[in-house]
Amino acid sequence: MRYNIAMVSDFFYPNMGGVESHLYQLSQRLIQRGHKIIIITHSYGNRTGIRYLTNGLKVYYVPHMVIYSEATLPTIYGFFPIFRNIVKREKIDIVHGHQAFSSLCHEAILHSRTMGMKACFTDHSLFGFADASSILTNKLLKFTLSDIDHVICVSHTSKENTVLRAALNPQMVSVIPNAVVASQFKPDPGAQDPNFSKYFNTYIKVTIVVASRLVYRKGMDLLVAAIPRICQMHSKVKFIIGGDGPKRIDLEQMREKYLLHDRVELVGTLMQHEVRNLLTKGHIFLNTSLTEAFCIGIVEAACCGLLVVSTKVGGVPEVLPKHMIIFAKPEEDDLVNAVGRAIEMIRLKEVIPIKFHDEIKEMYSWVNVAERTEKVYDAIWKMRIPPLMERLRRYYGCGLWAGKIFCILIAIDYLIWRFLEWLFPEEDIEIAPAFPYQKYNKMCQMADKDDDD
Repeated sequence: MRYNIAMVSDFFYPNMGGVESHLYQLSQRLIQRGHKIIIITHSYGNRTGIRYLTNGLKVYYVPHMVIYSEATLPTIYGFFPIFRNIVKREKIDIVHGHQAFSSLCHEAILHSRTMGMKACFTDHSLFGFADASSILTNKLLKFTLSDIDHVICVSHTSKENTVLRAALNPQMVSVIPNAVVASQFKPDPGAQDPNFSKYFNTYIKVTIVVASRLVYRKGMDLLVAAIPRICQMHSKVKFIIGGDGPKRIDLEQMREKYLLHDRVELVGTLMQHEVRNLLTKGHIFLNTSLTEAFCIGIVEAACCGLLVVSTKVGGVPEVLPKHMIIFAKPEEDDLVNAVGRAIEMIRLKEVIPIKFHDEIKEMYSWVNVAERTEKVYDAIWKMRIPPLMERLRRYYGCGLWAGKIFCILIAIDYLIWRFLEWLFPEEDIEIAPAFPYQKYNKMCQMADKDDDD
């Protein structure tokens, strides 16, 4: 069966990250399988309104206030009128929310269930249980997922974490990992440092690449502490760091303090098409994350033929075979030792980039991810829509006081929906024209033919 699906998240292009890449690649593969996909996100700068991407992927950039790191201000009901208008215009069957940090995701799932629609959720991150922010986020997640058809996690570790945080039945949670477009991450030995020797026994120069958001959660404090020690122990090692964030100033101060301007290069923000060019300049990819559900970055690096050194946290141990990755505890000493072992492997020519690429190509495929996600859609499509009283019963069990508050919020949401149905009747909402896929494909074929000529 073919579905009309709305992907909803605060995080999408032009912002860069794993969630953004996941949304785009999954949507493209689902379109190729015959489904209609739209993406609903908040506006980015002057990017507001409707934009079309490759293969007719339609993106709604909704005006919304951003409060921190591209996450929008929660309004609970403020998003409802425009969301209802969009899903009615596009004849949406299933709403698929992404990322627990996303306010738009939570609100879209809430409103879609009130409107009697199917909904599922994909969690891309791990959360703790002790600090105040995690407690509040987990309570919000429990509220949202109390009435959900199905949940998808990107790793088994992420599944365990989500089940505990939201008190879910494990049978309604599936594990579908991320993937990589292998053709976009081919090794290029010619892009590496020209000082890299062709001879087995020569002391060679090794380039270590870091590509990440420069934030605390990505272990930037650990990286700042480790780089000077690694440079002191290995005189022929150079770092190239891609990405931006609040921790960039710490890296710049470290470079100034230890006079490492010629050995630590900060390239700043990267566009998606620039990531591969950065990765192919290196021999080792370093990931210092303190928490990670999957880490698509290490898959892209291994696909480019880099040996990976990573902190052993979250779902990272599930991602790559043992011969592609060296693990370290999230501690300075262990990380330095792990990088030292990786440098020795590079010098002894134990890494064959094209072999890494071929293995990753066989392991990870967005086509496979789309097929498995489609099975989730098929399963939830057969489920019945719970009546309002059953929804209230589910929310009431969320806590002594929280349950009562959640029931009030749901009741208000239901009344707002009924008011919108009266004020803006569904029959008055203009249906959006279908994208002309046949004409688009014909034009693409003609363009390819002209390029060949």
